[in-house]
Amino acid sequence: MTSLLPRPGILDVHPYVGGDSVLPGMAEVIKLSSNEGALGPSPEAVATLAAAGRSLHRYPDGSCAELRRALAERHHLDAERIVCGNGSDQLISLLGRAYAGPGDEVLYSAHGFMWYPIVARTVGATPVAAPETALTANVDALLARVTDKTRIVFLANPNNPTGTMLPRREIERLHRGLPHGTLLVLDAAYAEYVDHPDYTCGLDLVDTAAGNVVVTRTFSKLYALGALRLGWAYCPAAVADVLNRLRAPFNVNAAAQTAAIAALGDRTWAARTLRHTWEWREWLHGHVRRLGLEAPPSWGNFVLVRFPRVPGRDAATADAHLRSHGIIVRRQAACGLPDCLRITIGRQDEMEATATALEEFMRTAPCAAE
Repeated sequence: MTSLLPRPGILDVHPYVGGDSVLPGMAEVIKLSSNEGALGPSPEAVATLAAAGRSLHRYPDGSCAELRRALAERHHLDAERIVCGNGSDQLISLLGRAYAGPGDEVLYSAHGFMWYPIVARTVGATPVAAPETALTANVDALLARVTDKTRIVFLANPNNPTGTMLPRREIERLHRGLPHGTLLVLDAAYAEYVDHPDYTCGLDLVDTAAGNVVVTRTFSKLYALGALRLGWAYCPAAVADVLNRLRAPFNVNAAAQTAAIAALGDRTWAARTLRHTWEWREWLHGHVRRLGLEAPPSWGNFVLVRFPRVPGRDAATADAHLRSHGIIVRRQAACGLPDCLRITIGRQDEMEATATALEEFMRTAPCAAE
């Protein structure tokens, strides 16, 4: 027995659990549970890892200077206001540490990324969820829940796990309605997959807003470098200064930095992956709709599928059926969507195998009247 206890609230945190990668008794599986890049990383990025092995005894560049310059050139940004992190989730955590604490509130959309309430609780703040409309963030509902205690608003756009997104005018309206002392964090992990003319990931708002907008991005999705854990944030100068004071001295490893620079430079591979994702996202969405299942239009690299709340036809049973065929998708009960499965867009053969398994499930599952 010990009297050593963590700070109040820590034991109320439910640890984040990532998507499964293995199934008992199966040597090979189709993993569609974590929204990883469909075609894997750029061959040019992979090639840098062998070279990086010769310098494993050297510390990385703690400032990520070359990577920040590459990002600034690609997106026409100020490199001094880019902060890199060990995944965008680390940067989100640092923002929570910097700008929220006991007695404060952190606001997010009800079916938003489940890391946001975890971050709030770890810093002693109160997470506040605003209801959505048709699985889409509702700006009026968010603004209605803003109080003098609201320090941060986290908004994933496009959203994970629903795949829905808000257009520019709604993002701007949300920002206009926030107090100057409230930080708006736009989590744009899936920005590259959006092909809507009225979308902004928010990078331009960071420059034009009143110093209270931050955008986070990642290399884990389109660039398929999830194993290396690399994200970045574009911030007002004052926020970038705060994050650089909080982050660990060498929070991004050297292999991640060099691979990311190579991935940014391989535009052909990124374009190929994007075209593939768009094609098979539309294909899967249409397929599940033809099976009689609900699925909101998705702007990410995944499709959210809603199953009937009928025993034998529900999401849990569908998930078990897919797993029996070696296919791992992601159940969404933890996000308040127990009747939904999220299916990542994978290779063509993986999509076709998943569609066949879903067809079989819908054909053999008992009807509601049985």
